[in-house]
Amino acid sequence: MKSLESKIRDHSAHVGVIGLGYVGLPLATEFAEEGFKVTGFDISMDKCKLINSGMSDIGDVSSERVKAQIKIKNLSATDDFSKLKQVDCVAICVPTPLSKTKDPDVTYILNAVDQVKKYLHKNMLVVLESTTYPGTTEELIRPLLESTGLKIGRDFFLAFSPERIDPGNERYGTKNTPRIVGGTTPRCRKIAKSFYEQVINHAHIVSSTQAAEMVKLLENTFRSVNIALVNEVALMCDRLKIDVWEIIDAASTKPFGFMPFYPGPGLGGHCIPIDPHYLAWKLKSLNYYSRFIELAGDINSQMPEYVIDRVTRALNSSGKALKGSKVVVLGVAYKRDISDLRESPALDVYRLLESHGAKVVYNDPYVPLVHFDKRDKKSVKLTASLLKTADIVVILTDHTNFNYQWIVDNSKLVFDTRNACQRVRNGKKKIIRL
Repeated sequence: MKSLESKIRDHSAHVGVIGLGYVGLPLATEFAEEGFKVTGFDISMDKCKLINSGMSDIGDVSSERVKAQIKIKNLSATDDFSKLKQVDCVAICVPTPLSKTKDPDVTYILNAVDQVKKYLHKNMLVVLESTTYPGTTEELIRPLLESTGLKIGRDFFLAFSPERIDPGNERYGTKNTPRIVGGTTPRCRKIAKSFYEQVINHAHIVSSTQAAEMVKLLENTFRSVNIALVNEVALMCDRLKIDVWEIIDAASTKPFGFMPFYPGPGLGGHCIPIDPHYLAWKLKSLNYYSRFIELAGDINSQMPEYVIDRVTRALNSSGKALKGSKVVVLGVAYKRDISDLRESPALDVYRLLESHGAKVVYNDPYVPLVHFDKRDKKSVKLTASLLKTADIVVILTDHTNFNYQWIVDNSKLVFDTRNACQRVRNGKKKIIRL
């Protein structure tokens, strides 16, 4: 009988991926394209039907890629978790949201591990990819799987390898973004490294699953803190009557010791607004208060309110009140050129505008429909007439397919939170920048 390591190396191992979203589907597709038989697992029957029909709902994975692998039967999707007993290697790629009190919600992880536990067998590799607090793999998952009587490092193998997906990034994807791999034992680490090396260009080994968990949190805490710093600089520059974008551009000319970050209407995406809170929560259990993380979170979470203040001031300067004004919002995705709405600050700004009595519509070429606050909002067609009748246009997501010159030419007033209009001509009187 072949060892698991041999099956991984000759691509005869059956790969399972639990969770077929922004992380799971790209990973499953990469393994399928390398010749592995891959079964994707998801609790959504509709999601499974979509994939099995050869369609993708993830921007970073084209339907053509999925269809090709479905056709040759390298890829399939199911909501029947009993098929895990046929799998040799399984990657868990499920969401890890925060509760309303900003505590880690590991429900999705535990539900996935419960399914794996039911069908755990000898010579099986289990890897958690979902971002979580240091200690999750060792303290929560290991005991659950060991309760089956199978011995870790001998009968089955457990590792943590954090996802590093950046939706919409055309330069770095699943394959060419280095992987961090930490195992619960040296053999677990070795097998997990071999597993990822089949589809990823480089795997970087760390000493433990706790170290691997901490790496991901450091990466996103770094971004959160630096974005908070530049957001606060934007608040300072507003009071000093200085252009923050000019300051950042000038500082960026220094070839060492400076890395540019940019202000905006708030933080979005699944990682940066959430991951630092996982670390802060864990440290509180160790009687340590993470001041940088908490302060950064406070500053970033207040940016939507600051946008409302600036919009109100902009309207006041033209003799109008926010209440009753017609506002056109451009972009509701959390960043440019994607459809991802997770934690999007644009939705917070939208709600605040409405709560202050503004009449709000939005256009986003990537998001035709938004469901929030128990209602649906549809993207309106962007026309010259729409812009001309708006009291103010608010740019919240700087999609590259917006024609900013045309937008400014047809608008009375534009509030630009992303510096998207930096190259627009003759717009000084119309454009107000964050």
